[in-house]
Amino acid sequence: MTSVSPKATIYVVDDDADVLGSLRFLLETDGFNVRTFRNGAALLDAVRSTGVDCFVIDYKMPDMNGIDLARRLRNRDMAAPIILITGYPDENISARAAAAGVHDVLLKPLLDESLVARIRGAIQDGQGASGRGQ
Repeated sequence: MTSVSPKATIYVVDDDADVLGSLRFLLETDGFNVRTFRNGAALLDAVRSTGVDCFVIDYKMPDMNGIDLARRLRNRDMAAPIILITGYPDENISARAAAAGVHDVLLKPLLDESLVARIRGAIQDGQGASGRGQ
């Protein structure tokens, strides 16, 4: 089996229920454990420092955008890689995301296999950094 780790856990945050459902289906079909959240506050309430292998976070959300959420996760010493997804590309987003500790930025709607590949690569790059120890 070529999985990154036994049932890697991915936390996905997106305010669009349809996108959230599609991402859950895509990632679970590829063998990941997936927890979904409709906003950054819900994620922050639920997240612990261990057990998360990767975060997939939407950029444009009400109340807190994905870059602000990434900063908050890093301020809590969350080491798991963060992949920011956005349908609103601009020339500064990659630099701002990198400064906030984001591993990668992907454009919607072209997520499918490229997202899975980026998640696997991000987890391999940070193997053991998420504090996963069960």
